[in-house]
Amino acid sequence: MAPLLEVRNLRTDFRTGAGVVRAVDGLSYTVERGETIAIVGESGSGKSVGALSVMRLIPNPPGRITGGEVLFAGRDLMKLPEEAMREVRGGDIGMVFQEPMTSLNPVLTIGRQITETIEQHRGADRVAADRRAVELLRLVGMADPARRLKQYPHQLSGGMRQRVMIAIALACEPKLIIADEPTTALDVTIQAQILALMQNLTRRLDVALIIITHNLGVVARYAQRVNVMYAGRIVESGTAEQIYHNPRHPYTVALLRSVPRLDRPRQARLDPVEGQPPDLTRLDEGCAFRSRCRFAVASCARSAPPLDPTEEKGHLSACFRNHELGVAMASVA
Repeated sequence: MAPLLEVRNLRTDFRTGAGVVRAVDGLSYTVERGETIAIVGESGSGKSVGALSVMRLIPNPPGRITGGEVLFAGRDLMKLPEEAMREVRGGDIGMVFQEPMTSLNPVLTIGRQITETIEQHRGADRVAADRRAVELLRLVGMADPARRLKQYPHQLSGGMRQRVMIAIALACEPKLIIADEPTTALDVTIQAQILALMQNLTRRLDVALIIITHNLGVVARYAQRVNVMYAGRIVESGTAEQIYHNPRHPYTVALLRSVPRLDRPRQARLDPVEGQPPDLTRLDEGCAFRSRCRFAVASCARSAPPLDPTEEKGHLSACFRNHELGVAMASVA
């Protein structure tokens, strides 16, 4: 059976005064039905732009999707007319955006923002849409949902607003939800609640989920597969267990070393990723990570390494030295 979502060689550029920014540069991955995958990386690695490109929400100008295919349930979303694409957004694919306070409309009630999606995509009347909105708020764990429908975003806490965003994403029973940094603005306790809620709902409703995050702790607990992005490309891909216990790219190792761990001494210092992300307007033909990499060799400057299989099934790494450095990199992770 074909994957639910298959992204093939997706490329997105932004034209700026400093030059053309290759924000997404040959992005390829798949999502199976009912699967949860994570896309991780530093700010500026192309995670969010990749998700917005899948939804065809890149503002033009200055952005432009310059190539690639996005096959969703057998249809190439890049070839759909805009009217058909609007039916996909919110209908077949739901999205939970960053910062719910800025994503929700401040002058519309919570109820109207949920019912609008239901009316547009399902053709429901106002009474049926209100009834469905109450069900959705109850489903995402909101107390007194009928009263919440009449409230505005500023009257809710950050955690409540994020639950509303999840309710909107689930409103039309989508097959896939894309959650872009869904817990960034929340405190740690609420983060855990929101992530557990999303995991439970997607499992119960058999909905596929893409979690976009820089938080590797999210990856370990909630994702089945992980794609690590750097400079607009996936540099490592595998199961969460493979990524955590046997990383095969120096960037993945660096990310893991920068995260606090309970199995290390309390006095142990975090090891931040050295250097700065590259200027995406001045990328050359070599590996974009080489200036920050302790394992770089001369060949890294001559060409960008392809995303090749390691000896583990389903584990891919874009590093010329991933085989010889597998043990060494795993030991420093």
